Formats: sequence, structure tokens, C-alpha cells
Amino acid sequence: MNAKEYDRAYFDRWYRDPAHRVRARGETARKVNMVVALSEYYLGRPVRSVLDIGCGEGVWRAPLLRLRPGIEYLGLDSSEYAVRRFGRSRNLRLARFADLAELRFERRFDVIVCSDVLHYLRAAELRRGLSGFPELLEGLAFIELFTSGDAVDGDIAGFIARTPAWYRREFAAAGLMACGSHCYLAPHLMRSVSELERAQR
Repeated sequence: MNAKEYDRAYFDRWYRDPAHRVRARGETARKVNMVVALSEYYLGRPVRSVLDIGCGEGVWRAPLLRLRPGIEYLGLDSSEYAVRRFGRSRNLRLARFADLAELRFERRFDVIVCSDVLHYLRAAELRRGLSGFPELLEGLAFIELFTSGDAVDGDIAGFIARTPAWYRREFAAAGLMACGSHCYLAPHLMRSVSELERAQR
């Protein structure tokens, strides 16, 4: 089987072609608003930094900057095309999810975004990348994915249909606490969370 290539044709098909694109107009902006609001609620201050893992062309950057001008945004992706085309203008760098086990930066990030990525990764790479989250995350992680219990729309090539319980175990093992709507808190924030704020276990 040939490896999927995240080239210009891929992004044109799934993000720009009206017949195939997976995002409705305004959907990313609504997600950004929700994630920033929740992050600031738990952090008790404005969001200053965002790490976007599997960022593609960096579509979260513009709505984040509109909402919080001056925010520090860093995108990581395995697509050589995306980094070559948008790396300088959108601050994107080449990296794979598993690299998070070793990658470290000058700060922890208030928000980590990982949207539409994990359900394409093999278990070993997924676990390796998640192991770095406790040292990288200061506030809230938005980890959007689909499971075997969801109706999947869009790109299903390479999709791995795991159970919701499987992901819950892996996230818990990485020290992340679910607080609903694909959002997970950094370990050090858990002590300030009441029982009914926690997502159902």
C-alpha cells in the first residue's frame, strides 16, 4: 500500500473543493472560540501560545490571531508541501506526531491543538507522541478525532476505527483529563476541577 501523500492536491480536495471539503464555512472559527474560552477559563488568564500538531496548512492561525492578536502560534506537520508553502508566513515546521516524545520548546503551550490526526496513526506512534504532552501542555488540549462509534465523513483512507474506550485509556495514561467536546486538561490543572466538570468516565 502506498503511503498517503499530503500534497497540494490533497489539501485542494479536502479543504477547498466544494464537492469534497470536510469543513463547513465558519466551523474552524467556532472551534477556535470554544477552545480559547475553555482554556482561559481553566488557566484564569488570556491564552498566549498555541501548538497545532498535524496543522496542515495552518488554518487555525488566522482565527486565533483575530480573536487574540499577538498570540504565539506554532504549527507542526509531516507535509513537506504545507511547510514549504506556508512555513515562513504561518510559522509551520516539519515534524511527525511521534516526535513530540522528544521535542521541547522554550515554554509550555497554553493550548495544544490536534485535529483530525490520531485516527490515522498506528498505536505505537500515537502513544509515543502522547507521552510528550505532560511536558508540553500548560492548559488545554483540543484533540478532535473519530472512533468506531462515529459516522465518519471525508477522508477515510488509512482511517483506524478504534473504540472510544481505547482512546480514553490512552489519554488517561498520558495524564490528560477529559472535560468535554474533545477537550483535555493538563495534569497540573486537575486538582482545581470539580467532579461534574469532568467528562463522563
